[in-house]
Amino acid sequence: MTTFLRRNRAGLLLVLLGLALTAIGVWRGEVEVVLRKAVLICMECIGLG
Repeated sequence: MTTFLRRNRAGLLLVLLGLALTAIGVWRGEVEVVLRKAVLICMECIGLG
C-alpha cells in the first residue's frame, strides 16, 4: 500500500484538492447557481430562452 501511495502521490493530491473545492462550493451554495445557469443555457440551445 505504501508503494502505491508513493507512486501516485500527485494524483491523490489532485483528487483530494478536487473534493475539497467541491465541498467548499456546495457549502457556499453555488450548486443552485450552476444548475440555474445550466438550465438557461440548455433552454437557449433548444430555442426557448
